[in-house]
Amino acid sequence: MGATLTALTGFAAWFVLLSLALGIYRSALVLSGKKAANSFTTNGSDLPGVGQRLTRARDNCFETLPAFAALALAASASGHLAVTDPLAMWVLYARLGQSLTHIASTSVPAVLLRANLFFFQMLVYGWWAIRLLG
Repeated sequence: MGATLTALTGFAAWFVLLSLALGIYRSALVLSGKKAANSFTTNGSDLPGVGQRLTRARDNCFETLPAFAALALAASASGHLAVTDPLAMWVLYARLGQSLTHIASTSVPAVLLRANLFFFQMLVYGWWAIRLLG
């Protein structure tokens, strides 16, 4: 498997891992009697600190996975993996870094780092789209 499909698989696996972590976190709250199973908000606003950040990091990953998947699959299906392979793993690393930073802190430096990691991903997606369409 080449870099693009490895990164796509890693991206999807990261989403699954974040989802499992969130499920375990919420299950612990339910089992400890701190929350009812049917009382969680979808955006995590009802959770303290790390729970809310974990929810947003997972949702953020889910929101950008389709763009990565579409571009990776378009490159693969069209035989143009040379467009995506050089930066594919860097996009995955930026996604991991963005998620981990999101979970760890909401300080100004952390938010700026997270924004830069996101911006890098969007720039790469735009570059890929232009190259694949051109």
